[in-house]
Amino acid sequence: PITEGSNEAAIAIGNSAPRALTGSSVPPIAFQSAQQFRWTGADIHESLGKTYQAMSGEAASTLSQAATANPQLDFLVRTNMDAQIAADRIRGAVRASNGVSYPGGSLANQLKLIAKMIRGGLRTRVFYASMGGFDTHSGQRGRHAQLMGQFANAINAFQKDLRESGDDERVMTMVFSEFGRRVGENASNGTDHGTAGPMFVIGKHAKGGVHGQHPNFTKLDSGDLRYTMDFRRVYAGVLSGWMQADPSKVVGAQHQPLAVV
Repeated sequence: PITEGSNEAAIAIGNSAPRALTGSSVPPIAFQSAQQFRWTGADIHESLGKTYQAMSGEAASTLSQAATANPQLDFLVRTNMDAQIAADRIRGAVRASNGVSYPGGSLANQLKLIAKMIRGGLRTRVFYASMGGFDTHSGQRGRHAQLMGQFANAINAFQKDLRESGDDERVMTMVFSEFGRRVGENASNGTDHGTAGPMFVIGKHAKGGVHGQHPNFTKLDSGDLRYTMDFRRVYAGVLSGWMQADPSKVVGAQHQPLAVV
């Protein structure tokens, strides 16, 4: 379970962390480049950078003593120190080398970075990567095939990297779509926003196969698919079966965990 003191418990690759990583006690970390996860720049930023570095020395000790009498200052000091410690650990972890070559593309680059952090021994429970471009309102056939090829090649390289390092024993990947598509084609050879969507659970210890029933294309809900598996059951299955966490605190007690592990 993610606990207090785990400064890098959840990491998102990108400019901001999604709400899915928001917890009750541990804030998520988000960055695009591990080397840029620090105070950088000139002028005011350079001054902030010097102050930031000073926090690891005598200044931190002085502030810590003053903070004991000021709850607000104490919060700022602890937040700053947590950020500095996390940044140092992350930059140290990404010095690890990947065991395989990765294809091009945004998702592959993100997974390549995540694999480095795993190899580097970072004690992170959840990593979050994302891939855009699936909002195919026009020309879906060729674009969707291209995107799925990029997705498959990136996941394949990531799994090979984990297997090469032996980390496939302790890493599970869950893939979900932000939104589904309507069944019928629109006037631009694409599809518009719809309901339902695919999910994948990938890993050495995942129970392979198709879980649930394939949606019925003839029994639609105003042109949308009727989902046959509540996505919260998949979340519950991963939380309880893989992370040994209580899924009721995340998705509610009414959703029976799906046996995906």
